[in-house]
Amino acid sequence: LTEKAFQKQPTIFQNKKRVLVADGGKEVKEKLPRYHKSVGLGFKTPREAIDGTCIDTKCPFTGNVSIRGRILSGVVTKMKMQRTIVIRRDYLHYIRKYNRFEKRHKNISVHLSPCFRYDAARRLLIQNMQQSEIQFQGK
Repeated sequence: LTEKAFQKQPTIFQNKKRVLVADGGKEVKEKLPRYHKSVGLGFKTPREAIDGTCIDTKCPFTGNVSIRGRILSGVVTKMKMQRTIVIRRDYLHYIRKYNRFEKRHKNISVHLSPCFRYDAARRLLIQNMQQSEIQFQGK
């Protein structure tokens, strides 16, 4: 992580009183509780969001945003930003004068949670989020 601040989920209380030493004097490493949720709409919560250590406030599974609006699809073109990728959406535009279609495209910046495994040139589904964010879902 490159973030300098302490990474924590705001829904989890960190200062729970824990017993550090169990029976027989052996230390027991207790796993910290982790907040995750099911977002619905046929999307399964990734295993990394349930068991992993990544913390992302804009993730629909572990953060504080909800899915709404349209679910779009596109192809990953760039992955050079932190937690953000650029996807390309191709479409056809009809020209009435010539009775033909022309190819057009739009590039959309999409927030990419570290919970997902991804690679370039992969076709993705993206969903519109509550705080004008867009999150990707592997297909």
